Amino acid sequence: MIHPQENADLTALNSFAFEARAQYLIDIEQESDIADAVAFTEQKQLPLIVFGGGSNLILDPFLPAVVIRFAREGYRKLSETDADVLVEVEAGHNWHQLVLAMAREGWHGLENLALIPGTVGAAPVQNIGAYGVELKDRFVSLTAFDQESRHFVELSAEQCNFAYRNSIFKSECPGRYIISRVRFRLSKEFVPLLGYGGLRQALDGARPTAEAVLQTVVSVRQSKLPDPAVIGNAGSFFENPIIPDEQFAQLKTRFPDVVAFADRPGYTKLAAGWLIDQAGWKGYRQGAVGVYDKQALVLVNHGGGDAKALMALAAEIQRSVAERYGVNLVPEPRRYPKPSV
Repeated sequence: MIHPQENADLTALNSFAFEARAQYLIDIEQESDIADAVAFTEQKQLPLIVFGGGSNLILDPFLPAVVIRFAREGYRKLSETDADVLVEVEAGHNWHQLVLAMAREGWHGLENLALIPGTVGAAPVQNIGAYGVELKDRFVSLTAFDQESRHFVELSAEQCNFAYRNSIFKSECPGRYIISRVRFRLSKEFVPLLGYGGLRQALDGARPTAEAVLQTVVSVRQSKLPDPAVIGNAGSFFENPIIPDEQFAQLKTRFPDVVAFADRPGYTKLAAGWLIDQAGWKGYRQGAVGVYDKQALVLVNHGGGDAKALMALAAEIQRSVAERYGVNLVPEPRRYPKPSV
């Protein structure tokens, strides 16, 4: 049975720490609560918004909506071979705590994704990734409530249509599926993935243990990203833009030091943080919001900021980068309520 909270305070539920309230908030205690929450939302004729860890959200002061969040945590081993294990995880489980737990179990493949904020249920939406690894690399399938068919369905990796920071849940069918459980195949043998230069350098080129990689990832992230408990932020604010190789060749002629990485054939991925930094934005402050002084890719709330001020700053950065480099930056966090066009 669901217990909707009216005029619920969301300030502590978003990592920017913007003051915000929702018309209703529902905690999902068991899977059957999802259908009840959907029915309640329709009865009230309101939009439904699913919260994970609140680390990918930009909230206006009031959300005329029903917000649901998953209170269930935990994981279980579904099957095992000599080489790997199949693990199922509840949507409400904290992502970083899952990475730590899998390392303790001796089940490998998630170490490079340590300290990414948010919950397991939110991770497939963005196809989270870091240091050369993406969620899709270990993902098998998930269970979700389909609001169109009113049934729980199982979706494979192919059906999720994962791409860079994207999936069917974000692009093709936003809002249709409510993810309740996610399954991963993890290896019993640790094979370090050190393709990311910064991680490789931090490990001095040695063949490290799983614990060493995990702790190095945590240290590198902590050195670059502010703790939301100290200063409001959503981590990387802009996606790394992907451009055709021809455009990259022209850009490199003008800016020989541009930081970039090979992407799919015919395309190159640019480091958005480098573009913003070189455009002069690192450490910039505009009232209560600003750009983090250690990583230009991170926008912050120094206290008392709001979505309007943050998005105004983001728009200035986008214009600056577009004028200087001819490249469009796309924000990663989602804004609620979505502004009318």
